[in-house]
Amino acid sequence: MAASRRFRTPGSSWLVCARSLLGSIGLSLLPDADAIGFRLGVRYADEWGHRGATHSFAFAALVGLLAALGAPWLGAGRAKAGLACFAIVSSHPLLDVLTTGGLGCALFWPFDHERYFAPLRLIPVAPIGLAFFSARGLAVAAIETLMFLPLFVYALWPRHPAGRAL
Repeated sequence: MAASRRFRTPGSSWLVCARSLLGSIGLSLLPDADAIGFRLGVRYADEWGHRGATHSFAFAALVGLLAALGAPWLGAGRAKAGLACFAIVSSHPLLDVLTTGGLGCALFWPFDHERYFAPLRLIPVAPIGLAFFSARGLAVAAIETLMFLPLFVYALWPRHPAGRAL
């Protein structure tokens, strides 16, 4: 959400802001599309399992490249769109390595299949799938909301056109 605000033009219409916000949220969640693999028999620890290939910088770079190629179709600059998408998708595994559970993230896939955690792990791991809507999942969501409240405020705070006083 914060990236969406950072990359929008001041004075953008509410529709542009909403599309940017929803697109950024979708991109930030994209690495967790690997959870679909559970239904297809892909195990958590597999290369394409949860926090595997889709949680790598290579995957983020691929998404960034696709965004750069499609940017003119959306009226955006290639470099800005590609870098923004790479940064947004990369933020997901970088935050996941700070969680208290799971197997870590395959940040350097396909060159390295090792899964990594950060030395400091402060974010409680959320339950996967519909279990997220349990008491534990809602508690984790509340904790994350408090942890990231400054970014939510930044993302949702109205942006003023250049030259106008706040």
